[in-house]
Amino acid sequence: MAAHRAESHKEFTSKRVRRRFIDFFKEGHEHRVVPSSSVRPRGDPSLLFVNAGMNQFKPILLGCPDPRSEMASYRRVVNSQKCVRAGGKHNDLEDVGKDVYHHTFFEMLGNWSFGDYFKVEACAMAWRLLTEEYGIPADRLYVSYFSGDAANGLPADEETRQIWLSMGVRPDHVLPFGLKDNFWEMGETGPCGPCTEIHYDHIGNRKAASLVNADSPDVVEIWNLVFMQYNREVNGSLRPLPQCSVDTGMGLERLVTVLQGKRSNYDTDLFTPLLSAIHQCSKAPAYQGRTGEADVDQVDMAYRVVADHIRTLSVCIADGVYPGMTGAELVLRRILRRAVRFSTEVLQAPEGALASLVPTVAHILGDAYPELHTESERIMDLINQNEAQFLSSLKQGRRVIDRTLSNMDKDSAVFPASVAWSLHRNLGFPLDLIDLMLEEKGKMVDKKEMAVLEDEYEKLRSQSEEDDEDRVDQLDLHSLAELQIRGVPHTDDSPKYRYSLGTDGKYVFQPCKASVLALYCDRSLVSEVSEGQRCGVILDQTSFYAEQGGQAHDQGYFTKDGLQDVLFPIKSVRLAGGYVVHQVTAAETLRTGDQVQLHLDEANRMGCMVKHTATHLLNFALRELLGPSVSQRGSHCTASRLRFDFSVKGSLSVSELQQVEELVQNIIRQNAEVYLEEIPLSKAKQIAGLRTIDEVYPDPVRVVSVAVPVSDLLNSNSTERASVELCCGTHLLRTGAIRDFVIVSERQMVKGISRILAVTGDEAKKAREMAQVMREELESLAVQVGAASSLSIPAAQRISKEVGLLMNAVDITPVPQWQRQELQTQLKAMQKTSNNTIRKLEIKEAALKAKELLVKHSNKPVVVDLIHTDSISVLMKTVLQLSKSTPDSMVMLLSHLQLSGKVLCACQVPKGSASGSALKWAHSVCARLGGNADGSTDVAKGVGKASKLTDITDILHWAEEFAQNKIRKAS
Repeated sequence: MAAHRAESHKEFTSKRVRRRFIDFFKEGHEHRVVPSSSVRPRGDPSLLFVNAGMNQFKPILLGCPDPRSEMASYRRVVNSQKCVRAGGKHNDLEDVGKDVYHHTFFEMLGNWSFGDYFKVEACAMAWRLLTEEYGIPADRLYVSYFSGDAANGLPADEETRQIWLSMGVRPDHVLPFGLKDNFWEMGETGPCGPCTEIHYDHIGNRKAASLVNADSPDVVEIWNLVFMQYNREVNGSLRPLPQCSVDTGMGLERLVTVLQGKRSNYDTDLFTPLLSAIHQCSKAPAYQGRTGEADVDQVDMAYRVVADHIRTLSVCIADGVYPGMTGAELVLRRILRRAVRFSTEVLQAPEGALASLVPTVAHILGDAYPELHTESERIMDLINQNEAQFLSSLKQGRRVIDRTLSNMDKDSAVFPASVAWSLHRNLGFPLDLIDLMLEEKGKMVDKKEMAVLEDEYEKLRSQSEEDDEDRVDQLDLHSLAELQIRGVPHTDDSPKYRYSLGTDGKYVFQPCKASVLALYCDRSLVSEVSEGQRCGVILDQTSFYAEQGGQAHDQGYFTKDGLQDVLFPIKSVRLAGGYVVHQVTAAETLRTGDQVQLHLDEANRMGCMVKHTATHLLNFALRELLGPSVSQRGSHCTASRLRFDFSVKGSLSVSELQQVEELVQNIIRQNAEVYLEEIPLSKAKQIAGLRTIDEVYPDPVRVVSVAVPVSDLLNSNSTERASVELCCGTHLLRTGAIRDFVIVSERQMVKGISRILAVTGDEAKKAREMAQVMREELESLAVQVGAASSLSIPAAQRISKEVGLLMNAVDITPVPQWQRQELQTQLKAMQKTSNNTIRKLEIKEAALKAKELLVKHSNKPVVVDLIHTDSISVLMKTVLQLSKSTPDSMVMLLSHLQLSGKVLCACQVPKGSASGSALKWAHSVCARLGGNADGSTDVAKGVGKASKLTDITDILHWAEEFAQNKIRKAS
């Protein structure tokens, strides 16, 4: 066996280890190979990232997969899943780099049984793979099982213990553990069950049972086999599942470490090429694998941080998660910035070094995840852009810290928490970096105040994430199972597609009658609900569209036979495991078996159809104009507007926006036919130019094609370019009903992803009309701005204010985005011209006032006087002009605005003067007037208040005396 192990270290490359795992279950045990899902969770708001192999299979485990999808047929499955654990419940970010086994990105090898095999087969397959296929000595393996829990009424999993013993595992290698280690739960509610873990002893030839689950680096868990046999209910109790499942997970990195005879994951071929590439582009010594105090200056930690984080960044960006400001995007931003800091500060690598590692990541992982090859250029671009932005933010942040410190009382050791929090939230400054920089200067942040600010932010964020919509209670898996046991058929929702185009050009929606098959209330199925009760209604058929595929649910109501004047308004419509659930608050007693008539809000449905078809045209136009690199990242259609997110390098230019709009409008003007056809999924995927997103599609699938029949697209010789997508939404039958299309907003959500908002029909027409109104206002203002140099300062300021108001109106009013950009550019130029005009008028007025004052106060060491102006800017300019003519004088001018009582103050003292500080002078004067001042040693300005003219006379004398005293003391 020893010879076999020595040989296996060379044989087991990471690629072979992954491949052998998949082949073992596929070829030897008839498992279906399912590709890894994206690390962006599919429709699961509870997760920031996919963090386990089971995430994509949650619909099966919860009993609600689409019965028409391929997923509904899964029984035995195997795969290698990309996982990210950073942020949220599973957060390894701050641990990464400190040791040799924590990662933010890792691969989870797993096999599943959904109602097929259970404990015996799962244990036997796992043991055979490890000991026979991979050749791991059995005496180095220890297995744990669930020891039971009296509080939950759970017995020990003796069945699993006996299975291991019957397979020849030694009794002292089969160990019992409690809930914490050997009972797995999906969350606070949902499927759960006992698990059995397989641990590996790196040392061998000893008794290591006491080190299992003892946080020993020598004895590590390598595989977890979960037996899902219970459901954790909302009240905390456990109920047996209607169908048992097996969910196993084994980290590839840890397994490869064992098979390659290493003690550190970073010493395997998953990381060594990266560590070598990092060394080549940095000024640091080669990686030596040290940790803790032995790792002088944290050089080896920096190697591990950069190697881990570049893998995470590459995988996430390839899957469409880009660094940003909220949720998963914010976590990725922190990962990128942590990598940049260790790369530039510790390893002293040049800017751009991080992105240069992407091809190495693609070389290591690209065979399993080919998107790393196809997206490598985009990944590098985004990393470079974000790195440059962060390094710029670091410089800006350091300036803010230095400026704050210079304005602080020198005796104070506490740095304002508000400034530190602003640096963290707005510039992305890591909090630990702020602490380090302040520590160097003998300062620290008030941690209590900081905690208050963090709590306030978390409260605001959690409030914003709450969904105000009164959602349908999702059918729980026991109710779903009960529906199937009762033989309740899945809802026939094909009536939602039953509409036609009349000869008058109006859409005709067929009426729909239905029977109440089930009622869902308070997490259970009931036969009757009373007036006022909120419930979910399942019908045998429905014409209502359930929210999915980015389209909002239909609105309307239903009535009961015989009670046509009693309306049951439908608040929302959701899909759960093939059942369409209509949420209503009962207006009258409702029972299973009742007959109802559905009444669709046709205007709302038409709005959704218009926006959804327009979204397809927009997607097509963007790809036609910008090329195939454009890919959809999300969309949402309501009756009033559409939202479309897509990947693109930067914001669209005025010309590009115009061209996209024109392309869409051309198809609208053609009144092109929209072809809708249901075909097998395998056949649909053969269509050239087909646009798909990361979704689980039903089979057969609905194909939506504009202007070109689906049959033509299936002809491999067809060269026609068309908008063609797999889509379950409701669409127009001809594009003419869109009438008009206008992009009213386009902005970068994060670097690399733009969001378009668009309107159609009358709203589009209004947007064009508003743009014309604003264009006319701009032209009128342009004439006034051009003539402003001959006006008084207040008149010129009024024009400048009008320019500012129009700029604000242009920013917030729905107008074509390309026109908004044109108007904004012209208004910015006008604002600049207007400001220059005002500045010149102020300089002119200041020169006249300074000339008068020079005659009045020639060669005085202190000049204090009152002049008439409403502008602090004119006051300051007059001070500067007067000081220029009398460079040795201390000059202070005040202005009294009699209506408001406000007093403006400006002053200057000779540079390097021993007579004192301009700021202290202005501050002392303004403080006596109940105000404040700011500025520097040389120049300052401020504001106070004086109700009587005698107060002004007094303050002029006091200000002059203050300055004279300073001169006397200095001499």
